[in-house]
Amino acid sequence: MALTAKDVLRNTVKEKLARDEVVASITVRLVGTNEIVRIAKTAGFDTLYIDLEHSSLSMATTSQLSIMALEAGIPAFVRVPSNAPEYISRALDGGALGVIAPGVRSALEAHVVVAAAKYRPAGNRGYGAGLAHLQYRNFPPAEVFQAMNDATMVIVQFESAASVVAAEEVMAVEGVDMVLIGTNDLTADLGIAGQFDHPLVHDAYVRALAACQRHGKHLGVGGLSTRPDLVEKYVKMGARYVSTGTDLAFLMAACTERARAMRGIVK
Repeated sequence: MALTAKDVLRNTVKEKLARDEVVASITVRLVGTNEIVRIAKTAGFDTLYIDLEHSSLSMATTSQLSIMALEAGIPAFVRVPSNAPEYISRALDGGALGVIAPGVRSALEAHVVVAAAKYRPAGNRGYGAGLAHLQYRNFPPAEVFQAMNDATMVIVQFESAASVVAAEEVMAVEGVDMVLIGTNDLTADLGIAGQFDHPLVHDAYVRALAACQRHGKHLGVGGLSTRPDLVEKYVKMGARYVSTGTDLAFLMAACTERARAMRGIVK
């Protein structure tokens, strides 16, 4: 039996979400070498969240990390610096299996992201043969389009009051798989910067989750790495994707704790 594009392409995150399992990601902003992928896999993370919006990582580095992530079985999702189609298509062509679109505020903006991320007929992404996702094998374009569209995730971020207001219409957009709430930016936009316990934050999660459930989509928690109690709360409510923190934050926390322990020896 001939090998097909679908045979060589897996998105383990989509599989876990379909089983209603919680997916944990590590955000990569600092480490630009393949070791971070192996570390993430060994540590038990399900996916890499490569952040091009708030880092100096290049597209070339992002591609290398994404390809290594494919091999490790923990697919990479890339937060693009803007929702321009050229960023989205290049990140995906480079090996990512999902795009994280910042600051989506309307169904129209969500449609633009889906169109850039999906091949026809679901979108208008341009086709370049020999994708890393398919082990650089060539398959008939129609077969590639179907397999890649099925495997590629579109994750939109809610980071403003306007996003929350538009939750119902955004989640109704075909091709959107998940909303990831950027809690830090959301509180800033709401005028309650850093007040993660504020009722408006809770209401935003409730509203987004309800829209997700009505349309068969998933909810993600972001920006709450310092508040595991709130992460637990929202996961128990129904969120299934958690952005647990950045490589930089994890490194700083471990280094700070070790230095503090050494200083305490002589006290």
